[in-house]
Amino acid sequence: MAAHVSHTSRAPGTARTTAPRSTAPPVNAPHAAYGCHEPHEHYAPYVSHGPIELPAPHVPYLVRRVARPVNTRLDEHLPTDHKLIQVYRVGAGLMGLLLIVFGILGLIDQIGFFDTGGATVLALNTNGALSVLSICIGLLLLVGMVIGGNFASTLNIVLGIAFIVSGFVNLALLDTGMNFLAFKIQNVLFSFVVGVMLMWFGMYGRVGSALPHDNPYWRARNPEQAAREDRAAAQAAARLGRGVQGHGV
Repeated sequence: MAAHVSHTSRAPGTARTTAPRSTAPPVNAPHAAYGCHEPHEHYAPYVSHGPIELPAPHVPYLVRRVARPVNTRLDEHLPTDHKLIQVYRVGAGLMGLLLIVFGILGLIDQIGFFDTGGATVLALNTNGALSVLSICIGLLLLVGMVIGGNFASTLNIVLGIAFIVSGFVNLALLDTGMNFLAFKIQNVLFSFVVGVMLMWFGMYGRVGSALPHDNPYWRARNPEQAAREDRAAAQAAARLGRGVQGHGV
């Protein structure tokens, strides 16, 4: 850094004198140590700090929709007295009862456990293994009906997805030696129908982008907006009450 040299005015005829070199830089000198290369009057001293946490990058809208296509979580609270509980219970109970009846009829006919000979019950192909599996799943759905609430909803959704996956898997195994459950095309279609019905019962009033604002799941996902709407409704009710009292007076 070049030293600052000052020149003093001198009278004509006098000897020229040079001021001693200054040991401190002028106040407007650049401070390259701080990344500054332009002269200025003041600068803020450097203050040490920890690593700077940059904000998370913005997640594109398409990625968010793929990650959560139905804009919901499966761990949200549902009031124990809400009417949606009855929907989840009815769905689980109906599907569970249907599967239990199908399984019991298959066991009554004393079909071999892994028999693939073409025995039918209620127009569906079956064997002992499929009958026992149907009874177990039906009992699990009845348990969900008794418990109700989020458990019944989530159980319906999970088992619905499982039935749809089972339909695709057994469709690929129809003409192979690994068709241990004796599936035929009608069984595959039945599996799809039961899966869709279970998912519908489980997602009803819980999944969607246009839920009413008094829905408990919508309120759990939008607590700030729900609080604003509650305050606005309370203020409107208070104004209405004051207006009624004014007319009464």
